Amino acid sequence: MNETMITLVTGANKGIGRQIAAQLGALGHVVVIGARDAELGRKAAAELRESGADAASVVLDVTDPLSASSAAAEIESRYGRLDALVNNAGISGRPGSDRGDQRPSTADLDVLRAVFETNYFGVIAVTNAMLPLLRRSVSPRIVNVSSSVGSLSINADLERSDGPAIPISAGYVTSKSALTALSLQYARDLLPDGIKVNAVCPGYVATDLNGHRGHRTPAEGAVAAVRMATIGADGPTGTFTDDEGTVPW
Repeated sequence: MNETMITLVTGANKGIGRQIAAQLGALGHVVVIGARDAELGRKAAAELRESGADAASVVLDVTDPLSASSAAAEIESRYGRLDALVNNAGISGRPGSDRGDQRPSTADLDVLRAVFETNYFGVIAVTNAMLPLLRRSVSPRIVNVSSSVGSLSINADLERSDGPAIPISAGYVTSKSALTALSLQYARDLLPDGIKVNAVCPGYVATDLNGHRGHRTPAEGAVAAVRMATIGADGPTGTFTDDEGTVPW
């Protein structure tokens, strides 16, 4: 494609999202930083521009459909279309929590609802708001940042113990299971439109989401999403991968 790619990354003012935006910017994409906080979004975009990227920001609270619609209108006004959407924004639960409030037997329902509101329903709200713009692209793609912790195959090994990397959680873990399944449903739904939809796992990355306990860097965690955000018209759809290959469903 000769046209410059226009890409929106949600939750991109820090962590993995910031690195996804930086790496796409380095590849020549026009990167739109989606952030709940307007000032943090502007700051992140300014720093990317200082590094040579073409970057801007929009206020985007994925839990608010009106915010998603406003962000879409702003992107339409600026660029007229969207080539790639990276649904990266996500939360693990209550700030400072060790996810103990998400064990099924003792779960705090308000926490579970909040997690799903961001990690699952937020993806639907943003994706549907951006679909009219994606349909104007010659090679549109959607990338959902999921996680192998939501893999049913991995969780079905009841004896497995990978410490905090595979928590027992009716919130975060199941929200990622749902997001991976949702990615397949979008891939099926949008196949006639030529919109490719793939889920990716960044690995166990040191971010605010896990109290920086992860063993991978945000830059490493961005690799799989960047790869799927840059696939061509002959690229795959309906896959779940990390930077090493296919992740078990």
